[in-house]
Amino acid sequence: MTKKTIAVLPGDGIGPEVTRAAIQVLENIARLHDHEFVFKEGLIGGSAIDEKGGPLPLETKEISAASDGILLGAVGGPKWDRLPGANRPEKGLLEIRKALDLYANLRPVKTYSALIESSPLKKEIVADVDFVIIRELTGGLYFGEPKKREEIDGETQAVDTLLYKESEIKRIAERAFQAARVREGKVVSVDKANVLESSRLWRETVDDVHDSYSDVELSHMLVDNAAMQLIAQPTSFDVIVTENTFGDILSDEASMLTGSLGLLPSASMGSTGVGLYEPVHGSAPDIAGENRANPLAAISSAAMMLKYGFGMEKEAEQIEAAIEKVLAEGYRTSDIAAKTDDAVTTTEMTDAVVKALE
Repeated sequence: MTKKTIAVLPGDGIGPEVTRAAIQVLENIARLHDHEFVFKEGLIGGSAIDEKGGPLPLETKEISAASDGILLGAVGGPKWDRLPGANRPEKGLLEIRKALDLYANLRPVKTYSALIESSPLKKEIVADVDFVIIRELTGGLYFGEPKKREEIDGETQAVDTLLYKESEIKRIAERAFQAARVREGKVVSVDKANVLESSRLWRETVDDVHDSYSDVELSHMLVDNAAMQLIAQPTSFDVIVTENTFGDILSDEASMLTGSLGLLPSASMGSTGVGLYEPVHGSAPDIAGENRANPLAAISSAAMMLKYGFGMEKEAEQIEAAIEKVLAEGYRTSDIAAKTDDAVTTTEMTDAVVKALE
C-alpha cells in the first residue's frame, strides 16, 4: 500500500466544487489500486481573507509544505476586486508558488477527438493538437521589484519590473529540454528579444543550455508571432517554453483549441519536491454553487499529480482514459454542450468519470 498526503486548497468560486470532484476520483483510484490518500484542507485566496484576514494563512503554508502534493481549485472574484494588490486573493497563489519554489508550470494542451466540434477553429486545424507549455512561474513581471504606484509631477504612475536572473532562465530551459526528450524532441522558446533586454538574456541563456541537449531541436519565436501560430498551426508545436507573463497569456489562448478553458489542467513543480496541481480556469463566480462547473480540468490535474508527483503513471492513464470515455459517450457540461438542455451537472460528470474508472 502506498500512502500519500494531499493538501487540498479549494479556494473561491467553483474551486470547492471542482476539487471535490477531483477528490472523489482520487478516492476511487485509491480503492482500485490499494493506495491510501490522506486529504488535509487549507484556506487560500478570498475565503482565507474572509476567515483569516489574509490570502495565505500560516497554517495553509504548513499543510502544503508537509504534503506530498497540493490540489488547488481557483482563487479570486469580484467580491475582493477593490482590495489593494498585496491583499488580493491572487496574492495567496503567488505567495505559495514562491514559498515552495514552484518555478516550472506545465500546461498540456491536447484536443479530445469527441470535442473537435467544440473548438471555434476548423476541425482540420485542431485535430491532433498535442503540446505542452512550460511557463516560468516565479520570476518576471509578477514578482519583480519595485512594484508600486507613485505621484510624479502631480500625476499617478505605476511601475512593474520585469526581472530575470540567468539562473532562473537556465533551470526552466532545462525542464523544457528534458520534457522534449520524452515527447517529439522539439522546443520553441518564446520571447520578445527584438524589444526587451530581459528577453535577449532569455534567448542567450536558452541557447547556452541547448548545448547540453543537442539531440533536441530548438527554435526561437517572438511572442506576437507565437500567438498567431498557436491559431494558424497549433500542430507544429511540441514543447513551448516561455517566461511568466507570456506563458500566462498563451496558455489561456491555447485553451480555445480544446474548446473550453474548463478542460485544461496544470502542474507547478520546483526544487522542494512538492508539486501544486490546479485547473487553468478561474473561479467563475457567476456559476459558483450552481453545480454547473466543468470538473474535468481539476480531475485531469489530479491525474497529473499521480503521474508527475507520485510516479503512478498507470493510475494517471486510467483517469485520462475515463475522461476520454465519458466525452465519447456524449457527456457535456454547459461550457462544452451544444445546447443548454443537453448539459450535465458537475456531479453527473464526476459520477460518469468514476463509473468509467471501473
